Amino acid sequence: MNPITINRLNIKIEPDATRVLIRPFIPSPERVVKIMARIAAQPESEVKEHLAKIFADFSGRHIEVEQTFIRRYQDVQHLNFTDAEPSDDRKLLIGSYLTSEYSLESAALFNPSMVPHPDQSSLEDGSVRFIMSLRAVGEGHVSSVAFRTGTIDIDNTVQIDSPTRFAEAPIPVTNMRFDKAVLAQKLLDMKFSNDYSDRVFLLLENEFTFRQLQEAIHELHTREPALSMANSNTKENLSWIAEANYDVAFKANVPISGRSLFPNAPSERHGIEDARFVKFIATNGSIRFYATATAWDGKNILSLMIETDDFQTFRVRTLNGEAVHNKGMALFPRKIHGSYAMIARQDNENIYLMFSKYVQFWRDKQIIAKPKFPWEFYQVGNCGSPIETKDGWLLLTHGVGAMRRYSIGALLLDINDPSKVIGRSREPILIPNENEREGYVPNVVYSCGAMRHGAKLILPYAMADYASRIAIVDIDELLAYIKNP
Repeated sequence: MNPITINRLNIKIEPDATRVLIRPFIPSPERVVKIMARIAAQPESEVKEHLAKIFADFSGRHIEVEQTFIRRYQDVQHLNFTDAEPSDDRKLLIGSYLTSEYSLESAALFNPSMVPHPDQSSLEDGSVRFIMSLRAVGEGHVSSVAFRTGTIDIDNTVQIDSPTRFAEAPIPVTNMRFDKAVLAQKLLDMKFSNDYSDRVFLLLENEFTFRQLQEAIHELHTREPALSMANSNTKENLSWIAEANYDVAFKANVPISGRSLFPNAPSERHGIEDARFVKFIATNGSIRFYATATAWDGKNILSLMIETDDFQTFRVRTLNGEAVHNKGMALFPRKIHGSYAMIARQDNENIYLMFSKYVQFWRDKQIIAKPKFPWEFYQVGNCGSPIETKDGWLLLTHGVGAMRRYSIGALLLDINDPSKVIGRSREPILIPNENEREGYVPNVVYSCGAMRHGAKLILPYAMADYASRIAIVDIDELLAYIKNP
């Protein structure tokens, strides 16, 4: 029997294979030259006819297809094997061969988090507009961050807006500047730092662009080719770390549900996983949305901090410091005694707490909760950022028990000293029911962040790593239980 009342809503957010975005599909330079040659051999009339058919098939499925084809051509125009400038139609046709559709959520849509929308205008009293982030998985098990929007009214009726038919990846912001001290620290954290990287940094100003980094690497190679060739891994790691820090922006005419934070850097080749968004209120009252996430390239993971004010422009930065290990970090929604605070996972087993003066740097850590009850004997971790209540910080947790069943529970942390656990759920508050057990990973319920609405907790959660649902929990009832389990 469940220890508290859980109101599972009749809402199921399932993956939709028809929602596709457009992305680069660029093969080796040798292959590109062959494609260009075949198109160059076509009469202009056939080029026009062929291009017209492509636009008829795809222009209704995406925004600004023509501009996308031109950008793809510009990526490879240096490979043009003739002195003649191709016609505009030939450029577009070449670009179309270097582009593909990707069904970003064809396999799964899960691990949701929920925050209030930055725009709360034109709502009835007692209603709130929200943004839900989800982990979308498509071909090749590549993960990206997808979004949905919706509203909750005064009676806690949840309405999910229908997503747009199309999806768009953001456009990288060019000429982004890097901080030398930050990049050097991250290289040190990853144990990639050595004499070679120190020599590269000596050739750079305190702030520099990615192009200037590449020029410094080239200059060192010219001066000392033997040193450069002996440190090819460090050279690759320098670029790999730098490219993991970037800014992107969506066009204003793309609705939030049509925006996808699709892998942009080499460190994200296999995906961006499990974004935990939180509405952060600064000491001066300003608001910014942060999300911790994990980049995965198939071999290494990088912990990321994503920042946005409007869900149109996003700043992606690597997290730094000795305490940045593993996945599953979640930022508190405000500073505590002048410091940022974060719930973390260091060892795949326990829940940790970290403090820092800087949101990107984390060095100190302490264990605040270990597996205690049978449903969490394997491991405990967080299910999103803590939520402030009259009795303390409410932290939703996940526990892994026998047969690798994931359940959701809760901790209550002291409001002034969150290292003190003052309440804990003896039994899970949410376990997979018979309608939620089957999926990509059976017997799993999981959340990356709930949202408070008045006296209720709106809890979006994943079921079996396949789809997502929403439950509503009375906060006072939950607090009463975890204070006196």
